[in-house]
Amino acid sequence: MNTLSIKYPPEVLWALQQEPKEFEREARLLLAVKLYESGKLSTGLAAKIADVPRVTFIHLLGQYGLSPFGETKQEIARDLKHARQASRRQ
Repeated sequence: MNTLSIKYPPEVLWALQQEPKEFEREARLLLAVKLYESGKLSTGLAAKIADVPRVTFIHLLGQYGLSPFGETKQEIARDLKHARQASRRQ
């Protein structure tokens, strides 16, 4: 396993009101979310960076307004609207 080391000033912890481990955990998660959002990593690989199970990562994506299906909220809402319209016609 490769390791990434990032230096940060102690003021970051003060500003965020976090302990070092909490900040490092959140930083890993945010990096993983961004790499997933940009289409560079799958949910499985992003979950490994975040150091959480894949199912947990998929759940966490919702907290950031992201879909694990690669669709935006608007696309899902449009698909749901079309599905409802189609079911009314039958």
